[in-house]
Amino acid sequence: MLFGSSGIRQKFDRSLVDIALSVGSVLGEQFPECIVGTDTRTTSPLLAKAVISGILSAGGHARFTGIAPTPSVAYSARTAAAGCMITASHNPEEYNGIKLFNPDGSSFTQCQQKDVENQLKTTHWADWKHQGTESVFDALTPHRNAILDAVSISPGMPVVIDCGNGAGSVLTPGLLTEAGAKPVCLTCNPSGYFGRPSEPLKEYLGYVGEMVTKTGAACAVVHDGDADRMMAFDNRGRYIDGDRLLVLFAEHLDAKKVVTTSDASMVIEEVAEVHRTPVGDAFVSEELLSWGDFGGEPSGAWIFPHHSYCPDGPFAAALFCEIASGCDVAERLDAMPAYPVLRESIPHERAREIVTGLGAANPTDGIRVAEEEGWYLIRASGTEPKIRITAEGKNQEKAKELLTAAKTRVRLAKTA
Repeated sequence: MLFGSSGIRQKFDRSLVDIALSVGSVLGEQFPECIVGTDTRTTSPLLAKAVISGILSAGGHARFTGIAPTPSVAYSARTAAAGCMITASHNPEEYNGIKLFNPDGSSFTQCQQKDVENQLKTTHWADWKHQGTESVFDALTPHRNAILDAVSISPGMPVVIDCGNGAGSVLTPGLLTEAGAKPVCLTCNPSGYFGRPSEPLKEYLGYVGEMVTKTGAACAVVHDGDADRMMAFDNRGRYIDGDRLLVLFAEHLDAKKVVTTSDASMVIEEVAEVHRTPVGDAFVSEELLSWGDFGGEPSGAWIFPHHSYCPDGPFAAALFCEIASGCDVAERLDAMPAYPVLRESIPHERAREIVTGLGAANPTDGIRVAEEEGWYLIRASGTEPKIRITAEGKNQEKAKELLTAAKTRVRLAKTA
């Protein structure tokens, strides 16, 4: 399929421009109005113009919002028939792509994606009398106002914000300031060049924790390139892993039914009833359409269905600041039960083929092996040529044992 676990994504080249034009024509044919936004990448304006040209060529109406976080575009899709975001999310700058959203903010389902791919084989073209139209649209203000109505932050609370020079730069700093926080901003310039690797992983963010302790901030929030993700640091400058953030949000929201992915820690099952999906926020979103109060995955995608079915980094940032303004986050985290979770990625051009060979029905869903004291998951990344391995055990020794077992299976498959 052209679509992966999070839309269309690949290294930028001429073929991606052609794909954007064709996708736009399908949108223009099937949806009378479409919101179009971009992240900060240098290639995003060109791809946006290609999508908009396709929409117009099929007689549709494009409402262009310019640079905006993905969740802002998804939230504003409720005022149109669909939303289209030009982004490669947390991938490096040389990548770009397309995400499509329904009016409720949910990603296009797998069935909808297949339908779009099938439609790409057909030319969608309106004659000169029926060409479409384009207008400018503000997706930031309604999204900002909805978040401000939902959260409360102690006035003057210091917070460190790191947007990685991505799309969150145009919303989160101003949002948290307006909510009452006093931000210290790092890499919040929408320059088109990321100030660090875009994926908000611990190994890329040591300077953020140092800034928290240096400034006496109550917390820090961090985005990826399109701000659909949010990770955080506590008031002691410690990076908070996604499994503990999942529990923290679930407890704060008093969520009784939580949707999360197959690679999330089993600790969430101690605080809520849980439904698990394959890895990928689109799967979590799709499950939340029929069940659940809250959803998320350890990579930093947090979905609040009462607000939108799109992972919302700015909303999560504001909500985390609300939590931090009402308690000592570090103490609260230390009181949580926790099991060791180990994760590794193995780059390989044949990642999907290898995981399928191990017995996975779908390589990006992978295979999950559970034992009495833990489990491991082997899956192919839906966005990069990598095999991702996750292992969890009741103790560190068991987690290492399971990780080693998973890596051994992959190594043997690679050499077979």
